[in-house]
Amino acid sequence: MDSVKWIKICTDIFDDEKMCLIESMPNTDGIIVCWFKLLCMAGKQNNSGVFMFNKIAYTDEMLATIFRRPIELVRLSLETFVSFGMVEIVDNVYTIPNWEKHQSLDALETAREKTRQRVAAFRAKQKQLANGNATSNVTVTACNVVEEDIEEEKKESKKKETARRFTPPTIEEVRAYCEERGNNVSPERFIDYYSSIGWKVGKNSMKDWRAAVRTWERKETPKQEQETTEPRKTAYFWEGD
Repeated sequence: MDSVKWIKICTDIFDDEKMCLIESMPNTDGIIVCWFKLLCMAGKQNNSGVFMFNKIAYTDEMLATIFRRPIELVRLSLETFVSFGMVEIVDNVYTIPNWEKHQSLDALETAREKTRQRVAAFRAKQKQLANGNATSNVTVTACNVVEEDIEEEKKESKKKETARRFTPPTIEEVRAYCEERGNNVSPERFIDYYSSIGWKVGKNSMKDWRAAVRTWERKETPKQEQETTEPRKTAYFWEGD
């Protein structure tokens, strides 16, 4: 399968909750470099985000060699990606979930096919004109073809982006997810807190409420709630006679 020449990266990638958490970890730069190397490798392989080499699953050692990074860093990175749901292990094979969906490879292939058809029609028209068999003006140019494809891909991407817009979860959804993970996060407190701040993470709109739940597992409650729920210290004074 031919490799793709580019991969899609959102400009707000570093506003994502997972990236914010990664940036707070030690070796953050090394982990982020490994993530981008992994994305580029998935694009080169063009194998639906499944990392295989001649039917052999890539090992940590193989990836460390390809990435030209220490094995300890690569293992730490992979463990981090798995814990954040950025990478999944399926039958002992590293995979990137929903790779084709996020990269819009189907839409890209469709656009390429339409481009081939339009260019073929354009060249046929040119040949007719060269042979004096056509009198009408050629109104479609190769540049027009490319621009039309770009606009069509933008429209398709915009539709998919609209479909992926964040929708606040119900308390039942949060409770089911917390029970699935076996954590002590209170669904009611979680819903109340994020509803009160407009489902924001810092200054940015929330994109993945499940990631926020996992963050609460580590921090129990946001800093603002911790300040209000911590017991007040009371000073006692003895009054003299």
